[in-house]
Amino acid sequence: MDCVGHPPGPARHHDPGDVLTRFTGRVLVVCPRCGGRAQVVPRPGPPAPAHYGELLFQPRRLTCAACGAVADRAADTRGGALVAAQPGGTEDPFFGRPLWLQTRCAGHVLWAYDDRHADALAAYVGAALRERGSARPTRAMFARLPRWMKASGHRAEVLAGLERLRELSRRSAPADRSDAAHERGDRPRPYRALYFRSGPYEGGS
Repeated sequence: MDCVGHPPGPARHHDPGDVLTRFTGRVLVVCPRCGGRAQVVPRPGPPAPAHYGELLFQPRRLTCAACGAVADRAADTRGGALVAAQPGGTEDPFFGRPLWLQTRCAGHVLWAYDDRHADALAAYVGAALRERGSARPTRAMFARLPRWMKASGHRAEVLAGLERLRELSRRSAPADRSDAAHERGDRPRPYRALYFRSGPYEGGS
């Protein structure tokens, strides 16, 4: 996709302090069986999380509508506590599958978990004025974006790349898979946050 003439984003973007965890409710991945688009979502049964941070401890299910592949995962446990998944990188934080939404951009790989995540990134990248939220920079998603994504000289190219990701989110056949969507082993080192809660989330994957 040619990035020349790509429409600009909003004039102003206020960072609400979102963290990447907020976008892990639905993660589009490469199916381990057919190579098409699968999705990773919370497994049916447990109640909805009371806080977005609980998304990293919920049991997960990978499903592919095309070939019928299904896989379940529960959080690891340590001393009676659940161990958090770690978001970040081009592999999903639960099953370690390559993300479906990946594309080459400005000499790097641009990725997102789903179309909602891509929309949030586009709103930030396209803004002429970016206002920082109240979250600590070490946690806030936008503050942690790599410099090349935030550089004004790459704005049009990154916006074009995010549009490609949005288009990929509407496609699901193995032939639609981006040539960038493969294993890299670039998931961040787990910080091993623990979650003590009796009740709905079982562990032991």
